[in-house]
Amino acid sequence: MDVILNPWQCCGAGHNPAVSARQAMPRHFREGPAHVTKPLKKAVLPVAGLGTRFLPATKALAKEMLPVVDRPLIQYAVDEARAAGIEQFCFVTGRGKTAIVEHFDVAYELERTLKERGKDKELAELHAQAVEPGSISTVRQQVPMGLGHAIWCARTFIGDDPFAILLPDDLMQCEVSCTKQLADAYRETGGNVVAIEEVPMERVNKYGVLDIREDKGRLVSIKGLVEKPPIDKAPSNLTVIGRYVLMPEVVPFLAMMEKGAGGEVQLTDAMAKLIPTQPFHGLRYEGRRFDCGDKIGYLEAQIAFALARPDLADAVRKFLPRYV
Repeated sequence: MDVILNPWQCCGAGHNPAVSARQAMPRHFREGPAHVTKPLKKAVLPVAGLGTRFLPATKALAKEMLPVVDRPLIQYAVDEARAAGIEQFCFVTGRGKTAIVEHFDVAYELERTLKERGKDKELAELHAQAVEPGSISTVRQQVPMGLGHAIWCARTFIGDDPFAILLPDDLMQCEVSCTKQLADAYRETGGNVVAIEEVPMERVNKYGVLDIREDKGRLVSIKGLVEKPPIDKAPSNLTVIGRYVLMPEVVPFLAMMEKGAGGEVQLTDAMAKLIPTQPFHGLRYEGRRFDCGDKIGYLEAQIAFALARPDLADAVRKFLPRYV
């Protein structure tokens, strides 16, 4: 079966996709005046990855279901987004990822059993984590073509609205939800905002890197973005992590299906094309990030989140000296 992944392909040989992407933008972005900031109510969570760095654990278990203490990574991401006022979620899934959706469904038998056994605390925890019926949608990313392609798969869900992106592999420990910090910056700047952090220059080739227009401290005005540049050509050591608030106008650029670093459709490349027409900032968020796609990052997250729990901290501090 032939699948047309690029909608511009059907428009004729002389068609200019860059012009079409610009024309697809609302007039206020094409012509320049400031636009009205719409409420941020949607989030896209790409969860189609295979989790190869955690095999064999992820052979039959979605990596987003790996627990940190007693909650799976996907639950932390959804809770973080809800703390920012997000009400609608789209999971971009792949084969074998049904457990992610099941996790947010009502478990009637389990709840009945907990009630019958008087486990009111556990039942209350389940109810507190429940989401509104109809608030979760799923789409399939049938082919592994990168993060940009995953976001494009959610285009119908995105529609004409601003949206957050949360990569569950990046587990955030913040007093104020990282996505809430981005949402506040979005309302302040009226445009695209990405969470950023500094890394050693020898590691910049693993990230999307900022080309800085103006460093304002908490906020950084961006003039360019480069995905996984060679170390000697990186414009800075400020890198994008897995939290974004983007305008829907990024979707037409993703639809071009232009392959970037690693032969994949890179979200960073599409975001860079927004910069000439829309506000674009990086936010130095307050908090810590744990790369739970990496074994060491995942193990560190276990300790950090356990120590942050009043019911576990003392016991963890007691046993840790045995191993150091």
